[in-house]
Amino acid sequence: MGPHHPECPDRLHAVLHALEAEEFASLLRESAPEATVEQLTRVHPPNYVEALLAIRPELGEQVALDGDTSMGEGSADAALRAAGAGIRAVDAVMEGRVRTAFAAVRPPGHHAEPNRPMGFCLFNNAAVAAMHARVRWGLKRVAVVDFDVHHGNGTQAMFESDAGLFYGSSHQSPCYPGTGQVWEQGVAHNIVNAPLRPGDGSAAFRMAWEATILPALDAFAPELLIISAGFDAHRDDPLAQLRVETADYGWLTDRLMELADRHCGGRVVSMLEGGYDLNALAASAAEHVRSLMRA
Repeated sequence: MGPHHPECPDRLHAVLHALEAEEFASLLRESAPEATVEQLTRVHPPNYVEALLAIRPELGEQVALDGDTSMGEGSADAALRAAGAGIRAVDAVMEGRVRTAFAAVRPPGHHAEPNRPMGFCLFNNAAVAAMHARVRWGLKRVAVVDFDVHHGNGTQAMFESDAGLFYGSSHQSPCYPGTGQVWEQGVAHNIVNAPLRPGDGSAAFRMAWEATILPALDAFAPELLIISAGFDAHRDDPLAQLRVETADYGWLTDRLMELADRHCGGRVVSMLEGGYDLNALAASAAEHVRSLMRA
């Protein structure tokens, strides 16, 4: 993304370093394949995919897509593998090789709309994974839940007209990108938004999930649960003003795992989204993966 951009390689380095601790030694680690154009065009039009993949700047150069989002020499390849990681993770849980999977990826994906990159996102990784689950595994009900501090406008846009897809999000409001109000409910109340105010902390965050999102997700009864795992609601994150604690991510992951156990055999795929304070990101991702490992 260029120098001084918050969506930087150090983010992934911090997460992977945290997961090198002895307690994570039993994790099965796999490299992400590249998503195919066919897999990407299940959620993005072919001309959009072709145009993004054609952007190949010279070493050290960036091409600006909007005021926040750029591509460098490795961005197209990284975006292909970020989407491919979700596909590989879906296959792993559906094959029964694992019950849960965490895809440590960048760039993130939940802001990417069908025809528009934005908010550091190029392809919508979670939506690509959800559609792969449908096409490859024949699932009828797939859910994505999102605890990133920013609303996943792209995922909502892709899911809101399809009653077999569920999207639930807690996020700060007002905040970028300005979407995610409670009245945005989709064609079958399959969109559930729980906006939080700047300054809200653990109690409000947990209540949003306990009272609003989790009951709706339970009623939807997904056959597969995908998590857009952004950790920028943390109190130390510089890009927003929520005051979520590291422990809250473990608490929420435990609740999501309980629900997945009831409805989909514990099958959960988690994909990294935001998180821009490196220490908070590393600690929060480790807390999240700890909970996924208890499955």
